[in-house]
Amino acid sequence: MKSKIKITNLKSGVTTIDIEGTIGVPEEWQFEEPAGRVATYEKFQRTLAAISRIRSARIVVNIRSTGGDVGDALLIYDALTESGAEITTRCRGYVASAATIIAQAASEGRREISAASLYLVHNTVVSCEGNAGELRQSEELLAKTDERIAGIYATRSGREPGVFAALMAENNGKGRWMSPSETIAEGLADRIIEGEETGETIATPRGVSLPGTDVMRMESNIEFEKLRKQIVACEHEKSQQKATPTKVKPREDPSPTECRRSANETAYSRDAESFLK
Repeated sequence: MKSKIKITNLKSGVTTIDIEGTIGVPEEWQFEEPAGRVATYEKFQRTLAAISRIRSARIVVNIRSTGGDVGDALLIYDALTESGAEITTRCRGYVASAATIIAQAASEGRREISAASLYLVHNTVVSCEGNAGELRQSEELLAKTDERIAGIYATRSGREPGVFAALMAENNGKGRWMSPSETIAEGLADRIIEGEETGETIATPRGVSLPGTDVMRMESNIEFEKLRKQIVACEHEKSQQKATPTKVKPREDPSPTECRRSANETAYSRDAESFLK
């Protein structure tokens, strides 16, 4: 199986759901051997039923997936939002396409994305064949699906669906890969997480495109500079306290008529005196 969904009930009363790989049964799999296709989907259905039966007060969904089947992602999204639990979604690595739909199932303010992640939304893709009428039906389905997905993004962000429809349509419908700060600025995530799941978080306000790690780095530099200045001031104060006036030996001022001679002049004078003797 190309996808993996693991459900773990922790003793703390929190249920974790790890979603990795391809979500559900993508359309390209539909042309595979029928028996294997049915078995794969039955396994997905059992997993979906298990998600619906979760009764924990808190659910943490770890997502590391580049997408999959939109319909199956919508089923997982509905199962999570209907659970009544407090849901946290954590996006790690590449999170794209259908996986971003599941990420929107989080409770208010609990859509997290790691500082090393990349996030992609794009228009729906389909493989189809048939006559002109059938192709037009596929086109209509694609348009309706894109509208539904943009609506989910808009509901969670408080923006108009058209904003996300335009974002999905960039690059001829291939969308745009976004950094964590860009994802937050577009209203698709709430905060950047650093380190482990229980690690420190960096909140970035929507509409402000700032790399989350730069915020921490800038604050650290400011604090370091303050500390450096305090150390320099303290050392200067200590050196001032240790300083004492320069001591010189007493000496009478030379007579105005005293003639100071150089060492050579003194030597010449002594030689002249020796010749006269």
